[in-house]
Amino acid sequence: MASGRTSDMTTGNSLEKILMFALPLFIGTMFQQVYNLVDTVIAGHNLGDSAVAAIGATSALYSVVLYFAVGLNSGYGIIIARLYGKKDIPKLKNAVATMLMLNVGITILLTGMILPFLEKILRLLDTPEEILSQAHEYIFIIFAGLTATILYNMCAGFLRAVGNSRTPLYFLIFSSGINALLDWIFIAELGMGVAGAAYATLIATVVSATAGLWYIIRNYSDFLPGFGDFEPDRGLVGEMLSTGLSMALMNSVFALGSIILQKAINALGTAIIAANTASRRIYEFLMMPLSNMAAATATFTSQNYGAGKTERITAAVKKVLLITIAWSLFSAVLSLAAGKALISMILGTTDSTVISNGYLNLTMSTLFFFPLGVLLVMRMSMQSIGYKVTPVISSTIELAIKIVSSLWYVPRFGYKAVTVTEPVTWVLCAVFLVCIYRATYRKKLMI
Repeated sequence: MASGRTSDMTTGNSLEKILMFALPLFIGTMFQQVYNLVDTVIAGHNLGDSAVAAIGATSALYSVVLYFAVGLNSGYGIIIARLYGKKDIPKLKNAVATMLMLNVGITILLTGMILPFLEKILRLLDTPEEILSQAHEYIFIIFAGLTATILYNMCAGFLRAVGNSRTPLYFLIFSSGINALLDWIFIAELGMGVAGAAYATLIATVVSATAGLWYIIRNYSDFLPGFGDFEPDRGLVGEMLSTGLSMALMNSVFALGSIILQKAINALGTAIIAANTASRRIYEFLMMPLSNMAAATATFTSQNYGAGKTERITAAVKKVLLITIAWSLFSAVLSLAAGKALISMILGTTDSTVISNGYLNLTMSTLFFFPLGVLLVMRMSMQSIGYKVTPVISSTIELAIKIVSSLWYVPRFGYKAVTVTEPVTWVLCAVFLVCIYRATYRKKLMI
């Protein structure tokens, strides 16, 4: 067997298995968010609000591409987790080979399609002229290193599929330290501006991706493909593509909605962009336990679905949803009590417009964390048991609401309309998924 850590989630206490798997995910994602927070804090304190706005103006654009790639690998991971649950090692090796080939293709495609058109895309998003050059400089460097980002997510997807959520954490802790150090050197000491923040993030990502690949080669040789495993299995390729594209479309349609909303935000000026950037940094940090529990539940569900132990799935999902209630309440109380201080601390600003608007967005978002938690858990769990269309439909609903808000409500009501748009989508999409699941899950779980 492989010498690296694995976890069979088809036996034992279901909630304990999910929590023990989710904890390293949470810590690891926390360090990923530290990347963004460190960029924002150091840029805000050393370069000012315009630099924060330049970085923030590109975040939705990067999210579309990143979420597409992450969604693909999450979908591939679902298939690998099912095969691991079945203990079908020969087919698992073929799946890993397929995963590698598909990632090489998508990396070449995305890099070639996006880099030449970045400035035009930023102009289409109504990026203010005074921050356009900084925004383009930052996002060009990030996209130029897309290979490292996809490689890291491929490695992490494989490790999590076989039950190892700890090792990616160790690599992220190390690379986060590198990121923070390089941010300080490049921005505060060498005066490289927003380019310094981009290079720091890129180098840190290369480190974590390289470490992940080295660890897998060294410790999971029994699961790695040989030359013969690269011969395409049409059925497996079709299953991986359909599952991967379903996850990718779900993620990217959601992120596309964020781009459209970002366009409306950009039109409101630099101060609002900075406020939105700071508030998102905070609530995305607070959102991590919700997304990590959803990811852990997806691995649990995939392995048990593959093993035919479907009776464990529904009970586990209910327990996870109860945990999201507790975290949602904590996040709302923290935001209401300390939100303004957190906004000011991150940006290093005393601008009342920036602080008040950032606080409004932060509190509105965290007050609706419970429906967001339901939405995340249901999407991931449904994908893991073979729902491919329904989660994409829920993302399309989000997209439609964000389009309507961006075109009609934000121009009329300003930033207040932005702050209520995502909470409304969370509630509606959560209700939609729960209704579909309750109506169909008994038939779906009959293997």
